[in-house]
Amino acid sequence: MHLGLIGLGKMGGNMRKRLRGGGHTVVGFDRDPDVSDVGSLKEMIEALPSPKVVWVMVPSGDPTRDTLKQLADLLGEGDVVVDGGNSKWSDDAVHGKLLAERGIGFVDCGVSGGVWGLEVGYALMCGGEASDVAKVQPAFDTLRPEGDGGFVHAGPIGAGHFSKMVHNGIEYAIMQAYAEGWELLEKVDVIDNVADVFDSWRAGTVIRSWLLDLLCAALKDDPKLDKLTGYAEDSGEGRWTVEAAIDNAVPLSAITAALFARFQSRQEESPAMKAVAAMRNQFGGHAVRAKAESTDPLTS
Repeated sequence: MHLGLIGLGKMGGNMRKRLRGGGHTVVGFDRDPDVSDVGSLKEMIEALPSPKVVWVMVPSGDPTRDTLKQLADLLGEGDVVVDGGNSKWSDDAVHGKLLAERGIGFVDCGVSGGVWGLEVGYALMCGGEASDVAKVQPAFDTLRPEGDGGFVHAGPIGAGHFSKMVHNGIEYAIMQAYAEGWELLEKVDVIDNVADVFDSWRAGTVIRSWLLDLLCAALKDDPKLDKLTGYAEDSGEGRWTVEAAIDNAVPLSAITAALFARFQSRQEESPAMKAVAAMRNQFGGHAVRAKAESTDPLTS
């Protein structure tokens, strides 16, 4: 199939490669001319056959809103827009209505896979009308991992981003549990090699997971995580998950505590948050803050 892809950063750029590797024709547009295939959004649209499918991979909030407004003016009846960024699920109804007024379909799609998605595929959670999802299905099938899993049409518009939001909330809690366990093992004198303990859990235990694999990779490179500061950002989905829990009176004790731990990491040095920062860097290529080298001549 032919499709346009807006936003060619870490995720979008790798998605373009995977789609092209699957035999699709992708016309990519980015504000950075060094990675863009065309010089303008209008040029990208003109290069696509109808019905046109355009996948948006730009930051949530104003960048997504502005992009969709432009697409509403450039696309026509029967075309479809996919928002694959981490937009807040409640924004999807507004975006869907904007495009529907022009006869343009809208699919919201939560995408998980980080920098590893190019090689192993992306988990995709989408929402929208079945007819619109069907127009994008060949791209979904190429982007998803091999096998039967990794893709779900979760429901109407908003269902995809809501599913991805909860996914990320769970991710917060799992990462925090591993990080706190790491800190406790490091604290006591009875454990000789904490990295080896974590590595032993990767087979045969009920807590084995890809996140555990990634933490082990980080510990292999930096056993004490001395290269990092205990500072971890939150990307929004954790906050939105807690907000949704409050709105629906659902107790999310572990996820809420994990979110608050990230807030705490910005106020004081936290050994556990070093592990969280390391895992985020491993699976998503997220930036980490390295410790500043000492300028004291007595210690340098």
